[in-house]
Amino acid sequence: MPQKFVKVYTGSSLSVLALTNRLEENEIYPLIKDRAESARLAGFGASPNQQELFVPKNLEDQAKEIIKALNF
Repeated sequence: MPQKFVKVYTGSSLSVLALTNRLEENEIYPLIKDRAESARLAGFGASPNQQELFVPKNLEDQAKEIIKALNF
């Protein structure tokens, strides 16, 4: 059965990297969507430095607590 993911954060690549590291320390393995990079590869333009961070639906509350504790 496919796992459902929910978006928990949108921000710069540096903040997403910091959050990803902290989430992985807590055994939450997020997905990162970089629309600017996808658009660049396809030959289109998009706003730079805006990445989206997704986590499994069942870990959403735990991930949001970690993000809140880091003041993001």
